[in-house]
Formats: sequence, structure tokens, C-alpha cells
Amino acid sequence: MNKRSLQEIAKFAAGLVAADLITLVWLSQTSLLPVHFMGVSFGPDMVLPGVVFDLALLLILIHYGWHIGKIPAPREHTYLLLAGVIFTIVAVAHLWRLFAQGELVLMGWEVPLWLSWFGVIITAYLAYTSFRFAMHASRR
Repeated sequence: MNKRSLQEIAKFAAGLVAADLITLVWLSQTSLLPVHFMGVSFGPDMVLPGVVFDLALLLILIHYGWHIGKIPAPREHTYLLLAGVIFTIVAVAHLWRLFAQGELVLMGWEVPLWLSWFGVIITAYLAYTSFRFAMHASRR
């Protein structure tokens, strides 16, 4: 697939996201919430996160589809540092869940506490390697 085709797909997807955004705003102004669709309940408390997500996605699709503005590409060192920071935050969140005995329920499934140990190990390793690669990238 060439770049032109991807831009046309992004334009089409921007239209779908805009329609979703308009529908979301319309539903929030009527008394039709909560809506149950394919086993998922969408209530008034989900309107703000949905609008924020739709706006962010719409901006990204508009930028790519119509190529508005230039976003500078990050250097490899900066990208690796950012990835390391994000992985560190996720590892700390898993540790916090383990020590606070926090419950996590995803779509009706209660995530077992022992699963966070895998999250800590994997994300800590990814954070370590990201920081290590970032230090090697800065020496080049």
C-alpha cells in the first residue's frame, strides 16, 4: 500500500471518528444513556473519556490524511528514554497493585494478583533495556 492510499484511508477514518464524536455528544444531551451495545454498557460517566479519545484520534487522522503541519521526528535517544520512562511507570503501577492488594476488574473478569508479578518483571526488563539502549545511542 502506498502513502496516498493510506492518506485516503485516514480521511475516511476521520469521517467515521467525527460521526462517532457527534453521536457521543448527541447521546450525552439526551436521556438515552446508558446504552448497552455488544455486552458493553456505555453510561454518562464514559462521555468525557470518549470525547477526549475521539478528539485526539480525529486530530491524528486529520494530520495524517491532509498532511497539516510538520511534526519533527524524535531522535533515537529521546524515543528510547521516553519508552523507558513509560515502562518504568507501568512497572511501578504493577508493584503498587501488588503491595496495596488492589483489585482490578476488566469487563467482568477479576484479574488475579499474581499476574502483576509478570507485569513487573516484563516492564522492568523493558525499561532497563530501553535506558541501556538510550545510553548507547547517545554515545554514537
